[in-house]
Amino acid sequence: MPKISENSILHSVDKLFDHSSSLCQLEEGIKERIKSCNLTVTIRFGVRLRGRVYSFTGWRSVHSEHQHPAKGGIRYAMNVDQDEVEGLAALMTYKCALIGIPFSGSKGALQINRNDWEPHELERITRRFTQELAKRNLIGPSQNVPAPDMGTSEVEMAWIADEYQRLNRLDINAAACVTGKPLSTGGIEGRIEATGRGTQYATQEFFRSWPNLQKSGLTPDLRGKRIIIQGLGNVGYHAAQFLSQEDGCLIQGIIERDGAIYREQGLPVDEVRAHMNRTGGVRGFPDADYIEHGQSLLEKDCDILLPAALENVLTSENAPRIKAPLIVEAANGPTTYDADKILKERGIVILPDIYVNSGGVTVSYFEWIKNLGHMRLGLLDHQRQESQNRQIAEMLESMTGVKIAPEQWKAFVRGSEEIDLVRSGLEEMMRKAFGRMLSVYQERKGVDDLRTAAYVLAIETVANAYKSSGI
Repeated sequence: MPKISENSILHSVDKLFDHSSSLCQLEEGIKERIKSCNLTVTIRFGVRLRGRVYSFTGWRSVHSEHQHPAKGGIRYAMNVDQDEVEGLAALMTYKCALIGIPFSGSKGALQINRNDWEPHELERITRRFTQELAKRNLIGPSQNVPAPDMGTSEVEMAWIADEYQRLNRLDINAAACVTGKPLSTGGIEGRIEATGRGTQYATQEFFRSWPNLQKSGLTPDLRGKRIIIQGLGNVGYHAAQFLSQEDGCLIQGIIERDGAIYREQGLPVDEVRAHMNRTGGVRGFPDADYIEHGQSLLEKDCDILLPAALENVLTSENAPRIKAPLIVEAANGPTTYDADKILKERGIVILPDIYVNSGGVTVSYFEWIKNLGHMRLGLLDHQRQESQNRQIAEMLESMTGVKIAPEQWKAFVRGSEEIDLVRSGLEEMMRKAFGRMLSVYQERKGVDDLRTAAYVLAIETVANAYKSSGI
């Protein structure tokens, strides 16, 4: 068996599992049952394009089957491999268990540079990949439910859903075979922003509830906190947008593939994103300092460091120079196991990835429920709630003799829309999960950081599920 690289996600996850599981009271043999990846399938297939047949390699891993269905994204990248897919599948198992979602963990990938292909060619490749997954029962609303990941979007999910439905015409729940779809094909409001929104809720809850803020050199108010973000893709953009516009944080630095930009008084996130869409990077953004070696900005003094894109950006090499007192891991596996130890020894607090970036799978869960229920969330209650709110408003006007301003009336009276319910449900699950992590951190002997607390909770949840099923 090939040696696993020390910087691979699988290596870091396995090391974290070994440490955290040693603090759990588990039956003999159950640790190995939880740790091991149940199934990994390598899929090689051909597609006729441009007058010849091109071959592609993909993977689908199912880490655990303690719950059904298994859940996990599909990424398109040239540098992906089996270890990465298995590591990400394990993360998904622990993420779902921690947050309280009844899914087990899965992950998929296709080794492809999407820039080499036209959109209609990518569609043919994606549909063929879907056919191969379906042949092996690795996609389906009750078996295995993919979602977008790095290199994929709601466009690919629409192709996958359509192809699966074409193959399963008699399955009334076929739309639930994949999440992250466009609204027009059964998607849900708030899915695109979900991971960034979850990152905001996680950060808010930390500042609301963490008992050692003063020891970390932080004040309780999020307003004015200086943030450096690595990656302004979907996750980083929405996290930056919400934290700056709604919480008053200063996004001082943004690190991207072509370098980084920095402005002490804060960067306008929407303008940076528009500049990136026009030019392909952050270079040339006006009124900001450009840093060619962007990764060096990770070491800049700030209040919150928010890695939101790539794995392994914090390593044993740069961990000794990180100055941020708080790291919020919006990406999967941004910190290697060795770096994690160094940062912890230095007193830097890390909000772990399996908690912070669980917003995506949480809202995917809501979408899956919506598809199985065949009804928009909140449809049955919207008018009743609006009527009730109108009665309350009219009563207040009658009792006080003061007319409510039209804009206030409109905001108060309206019933909840799907987006309101999605955000409310996501915030509730993020807050509850943080409370459970904090309890383990404060009460469990040997648990000295939030990452260990998260893994202990997740491992014990999976172990209890296996025990209940008779294993």
